[in-house]
Amino acid sequence: MDNAAKNSYQKFPFKFTPLMIAVFCLLLALCVAGVALTTWQFVDFLKGSDISSVWEWLKYVLMYLVCGLLAVLVSAMLIKSQYIITEKKLILQFGVIRSAYELNKIYSVRYFKGSGRLAVYFDDFKNQYTIIVVKESWYEAFVKALQARNEKISFDFTTAEEEANWKKKK
Repeated sequence: MDNAAKNSYQKFPFKFTPLMIAVFCLLLALCVAGVALTTWQFVDFLKGSDISSVWEWLKYVLMYLVCGLLAVLVSAMLIKSQYIITEKKLILQFGVIRSAYELNKIYSVRYFKGSGRLAVYFDDFKNQYTIIVVKESWYEAFVKALQARNEKISFDFTTAEEEANWKKKK
């Protein structure tokens, strides 16, 4: 791999389960319902005679802010959840939340065929491993991207039978 390609970064979008997508949609629907209910109550409040109450005004402002903030956070998670492999780091971006792992601290990647999971193992005790949640068809490209930036990263896999035997031993 040439230096120009090595200095670039690669992105792998996060793969959400249908249940997670349903939860996100439910949260967005609750935000819309919260805004609608707050607006309805706010209109009633404005029709009333006591519009000088500071606490009532704060209540409506707070409800709009909470619903808006929740909608932004959920939308960001749906739109911008991904793994980014840079020259020196593996970055997990989950909406506005980011975690970065040094590539030189990754010592192996293991594919568990039985469960269909890809695990990245670290050589420090702070982060022992993380499960990578991308499409299964992208596993090979993900591992190659890691190994292209750190040749010391080993790759192996376990079969479903090995996983079953390992679980029985526990």
